[in-house]
Amino acid sequence: MKASRIAAAAAVAGSAVIALSAPAFAHVSVQPEGTAAKGGYAVVDFKVPNERDNASTTKLEVTFPADHPLASVMPQPLAGWKVEVTKSKLDKPLELHGEKISEAVTKVTWTAEGKGIEPGYFQKFPLSIGALPEDTDELVFKALQTYSNKDVVRWIEVQEDGAEEPENPAPVLELSAASEDGHHGSSGAKDASAKTDDAKAAGSSTEAAGSADSSDTTARVLGVVGIVIGVAGVAYGVTAGRRRGAGGNA
Repeated sequence: MKASRIAAAAAVAGSAVIALSAPAFAHVSVQPEGTAAKGGYAVVDFKVPNERDNASTTKLEVTFPADHPLASVMPQPLAGWKVEVTKSKLDKPLELHGEKISEAVTKVTWTAEGKGIEPGYFQKFPLSIGALPEDTDELVFKALQTYSNKDVVRWIEVQEDGAEEPENPAPVLELSAASEDGHHGSSGAKDASAKTDDAKAAGSSTEAAGSADSSDTTARVLGVVGIVIGVAGVAYGVTAGRRRGAGGNA
């Protein structure tokens, strides 16, 4: 009897822990599609779960870091959402591909045109961003999540070293080291480039093989022609000799 009661109590306690800890994992986050290398460009997804049982998420506002401004930010069209990109003047212009950039994106806002993110669902909001800074290991984005009942959750708390995760942590994008060959393209771009190079190499090999086959065929034809001519010459010589012999006997 005691054993069963203890087991039941443990099960209830375990459920309570899961219920209490679950919201800690259901926060707005950002992850790259592939890699986000320093100095390069990347496609990142802001993942937004709905934490309400009686309301939908109808707006997401993402503020970009002012200490590491990004000159290029392009949203991907998303059905059911209107997107607005806000730019601001920079106190210190950036230099990108030899050109000076005087403004950068400071905020991107998605607003639902329909039901938004309903209870029990999540949504990814993709962006192409760059060039990523080379003097930091991470980028911190602060986000505001608005619900249909007008509640606003502010995901703006920065994680401190050695401290527990805050209740409403800001999305953090971890940056990887730039590749050793100096190229900063995404892994997908590198794969595509590699496939292109392989295709070119295969094409060159095919052309070389075709050229070799053609040369071999030509050589064979010329050899056969030479043999035919040789045989014809021998036959002509034999015939001429017979004619001369026949004339002498006469």
